[in-house]
Amino acid sequence: MIDATVPSQDVPGSGEIGLHTKLESAFNALFLPTYGTRLVGGADEPLYLPAKHGKPHTIYYRDDYTSSALHECAHWCIAGPERRQLEDYGYWYAPDGRSREQQQHFERAEVKPQALEWLLAKACGLSFRLSADNLEQGSAPSDEFRSNVHAQALRYCSSGLPERADMLVDNLSVLFSTSPKCPSNYTLHALY
Repeated sequence: MIDATVPSQDVPGSGEIGLHTKLESAFNALFLPTYGTRLVGGADEPLYLPAKHGKPHTIYYRDDYTSSALHECAHWCIAGPERRQLEDYGYWYAPDGRSREQQQHFERAEVKPQALEWLLAKACGLSFRLSADNLEQGSAPSDEFRSNVHAQALRYCSSGLPERADMLVDNLSVLFSTSPKCPSNYTLHALY
């Protein structure tokens, strides 16, 4: 098994095998042969591209940031077969600077992915930071969003995860010797 020593910071070019590289290797070993999907870092912006011209489905994550990789993995694990045939899963996205209504729409769409990202982060032995993804407006995650993500994480622990998410969480928990499906790992105050 790969050495699972976690660097003190997830810094690009840190010299040792970064956590993002271990995550990438684990994801690709699981899903390239079974779902024809690979995870690739170093992108300027995250992007999912369905298979085309003999190339596999590809999930690009920002630079070599583990948090970006985990977030993009969460979206892929939730996307159904039809969505996985569309660029960026066909999801609506308004860039930074969203209106209040757009932000509410964003938060409703992000409950399941961010709850799953929290479990993936725990599986890697990392802390999780909820994202409102609206820095230009100075928006912090709403209390309702925090509560909904917390409740969804607890549902995932008690009722189970989607199949691909379950495979990835289980694989990462073995790789990093963690117990991410324990509900006591998830407290509302951790999201503030």
